[in-house]
Amino acid sequence: MTDQLDAIREEFLAVEPRERLLLLLEYADDLPALPERFGDSPDLLERVPECQAPVFVKAEVEDGAVHVHATAPAEAPTTRGFASVLAHGLDGLTREEALAVPDDFPDTLGLTAAVSPLRLRGMHGLLQRIKRQLREA
Repeated sequence: MTDQLDAIREEFLAVEPRERLLLLLEYADDLPALPERFGDSPDLLERVPECQAPVFVKAEVEDGAVHVHATAPAEAPTTRGFASVLAHGLDGLTREEALAVPDDFPDTLGLTAAVSPLRLRGMHGLLQRIKRQLREA
């Protein structure tokens, strides 16, 4: 795993289980805005069908560094929070480092008691789409 994702995971595990959802909601408020170029071409983002809410993502490699762009409605704060976790945690990594992130990363945040299995499935789907896009980039 990477230092960034390790630090995020440790941040979640350092708080009481009931407070992890609040931390995820803080991340939801910190989802980076999409670059302007996506406003003119929303079809550049891919829908994540595993998420109940309309979540869209695009992973890119620019100058050897990964950048994850995502959008999720404010009405879906847990999914939005996890998209933010991945956007922050993967940003600047190499493609190889990002692809090496364990598929069970969502499970390692200690959120299984705080969010539904359906939400966790969406989180896994989001990570898998990002990895597939990076493999295809």
